Amino acid sequence: MRKIWKPLIAVLAIGLAAFLLYRTLSRYSMDELLAAVAAIPAARLAAAGGFAAASYLCLSGFDYLALRYVGKPLPYYKALWASFTSLSIGHNIGLAFLSSGAVRYRFYTRWGLNAEQVAKVILFCGITVGVGLMVLGGAALLLRSDLAVEITGVSKTIVIVLGIACLALPAIYLTLSAFMRKSLRIWRWELDMPPLPLAIGQVIVGSVNFAFVAACLHQALAAVTDVAYVGVASVYVIANTTSLISHVPGGLGVIESVVMYLLPGQDLIGSLLVFRFVYFLIPLCMGIVVFLVTELFYRRKSNAHAGMTQAPARA
Repeated sequence: MRKIWKPLIAVLAIGLAAFLLYRTLSRYSMDELLAAVAAIPAARLAAAGGFAAASYLCLSGFDYLALRYVGKPLPYYKALWASFTSLSIGHNIGLAFLSSGAVRYRFYTRWGLNAEQVAKVILFCGITVGVGLMVLGGAALLLRSDLAVEITGVSKTIVIVLGIACLALPAIYLTLSAFMRKSLRIWRWELDMPPLPLAIGQVIVGSVNFAFVAACLHQALAAVTDVAYVGVASVYVIANTTSLISHVPGGLGVIESVVMYLLPGQDLIGSLLVFRFVYFLIPLCMGIVVFLVTELFYRRKSNAHAGMTQAPARA
């Protein structure tokens, strides 16, 4: 059964990713795609690509820290390899804890982790996403509460309370990591708190990652409208939270709808398409290629190893 279901995971992940890539691009003609990209100045497009690349580097930090959390530290290039491949595909499939988790499982079980340790890596990365989103959201709400009021339409008091709450939760998490030596029990679930240095790393790398994603979106939007980075960060936090809750693949349609609703009266289709192209579709194409090459490499390595072990028996 293991010989069947492990390759099946790979085939399903590649097939679903390819389908989502086709479904997304098929909504637009080639002329529309080229016109949307051409409308963005080269400097803005390059900056958006740079911020997207920086975000994926930060995401590899999630895995790098998580591997230390489970007591299986691996070289950074392996964390980068597994992280980029799994998340470039998982971001587009949706239900990232399952989709990217399945790809992570393919990588990390080859490198000595068991199923429980892989599950802890996935949980650790999910918590890092949460604390990073809350820090960026809280900072954006408090630094530009007037802009958040204008964008969201809620009262300033609510905005400030939400901002404080967003920052309070990561602070509580750090406090528990510093002083709690036993597992944290939440209903039927138990969580082993990471050491304080790892928790601080989670907060930093999680926050910086979302700051880079917001910067990527800002560069795309700034090409057609005058909008402040903090405002874009606030909008992105709302849009990303909505997409995480809905589990829509890549936030497809959710991010666009929220941004256009919160920033009305602007022609943002081209910019949003460029953002999706730069942050989701290009990494997806790269991730599929890397995943295919990885599967072929390890399949050949496995076959070669099997041949070497059988040779003495035949002799």
